[in-house]
Amino acid sequence: MQDTHILTLSCPDQRGVVHAVSGFLLERGGNIEEAAQYNDHDTGLFFMRVQFAGGGLGADALRAQIPALAERFAMRWQLHEAAQPMRTVIFVSREGHCLNDLLFRWKSGLLPLDIRAIVSNHRDFYQLAASYNVPFHHIAVGKDNKAQAEARQLEIIDGEGAELVVLARYMQVLSDAMCQRLAGRAINIHHSFLPSFKGAKPYYQAHDRGVKLIGATAHYVTAALDEGPIIEQDVARVDHTHTVEALTAAGRDTESQVLARAVKWHSERRVLLDGHKTVVFK
Repeated sequence: MQDTHILTLSCPDQRGVVHAVSGFLLERGGNIEEAAQYNDHDTGLFFMRVQFAGGGLGADALRAQIPALAERFAMRWQLHEAAQPMRTVIFVSREGHCLNDLLFRWKSGLLPLDIRAIVSNHRDFYQLAASYNVPFHHIAVGKDNKAQAEARQLEIIDGEGAELVVLARYMQVLSDAMCQRLAGRAINIHHSFLPSFKGAKPYYQAHDRGVKLIGATAHYVTAALDEGPIIEQDVARVDHTHTVEALTAAGRDTESQVLARAVKWHSERRVLLDGHKTVVFK
C-alpha cells in the first residue's frame, strides 16, 4: 500500500471525465488498481473513486496539480494516502456491544483506523478502553452543562486530529452546532424501528407488537435526528419464539455488523455524499 493513493471526486456529469482522470494519472506514472464510478441521473452528478499506485509523486505534489484538472470539470475532490489509517474518536454511553466490536475489529487489523480516544457520558467502559490502551474521557452531560460538555468533546476531537467520530450507541442528542462541526465525518447507529417504536425500550415495544423483522441503520449525523444520509442497513428475521432478551441480542448483533461495515467503507474512502443520500463504492 506504500505510495498508493485514493482519489475521490464528484462533478456535473459530462463527457470525458474518466478519460481526463485516467490520463492525468498516466502522465504522472500512476497505475490504477481499482476504479468505480456512478452517474446519478436524478441529480446530474458524476461520482468516482480511484485507487492508484506509483508515479513517484507524493501526496503534496499531486494536490498541487489536481486543481487544474478539477477546474475544467467543476470537481469537488479529495486525495488520501491509502496506507494512512483514519484517526477516529468513539462516543459511547452504557451499551457497549458496538464499541467492543469496533475495538476488536480494529486490533485484528480489519478496520483501517487509528482509534485515538473513547468519550463517554458514563464510566462503564474505562476498563475496556484501558485493555486496548485507548485514552478514556468521561464527560458528564446534562441539560445544564451540554454546551460546556460539547466544547470539551470538540477539544478532544480536534486535539486528536480526528477525521471520524463514531457514535457507538451514544445516547445523547448532539446540538445543531455540533452536528454542523462534524458534518460528513460522524456516523451514528440506531435500530431500524424508527419511527414505529420511538422512545425507551424499543425492543420491548417490538416484541409486544410481534414483529418479524428487526434491523439497524448506520447514517451520517445531521441536526435532523436519525435522518442523516444512510450508509448501510441490514435486517434479521425473528418470530414468536423470541423472547425480549433474544430479540435484543439479535438486534445488537445486527447493529454491530452494520456499524462496522459503515465505518470500514467510510475509512476506506468508499462513501461519497450525494445530497441527502450516499454513493457507496463497495
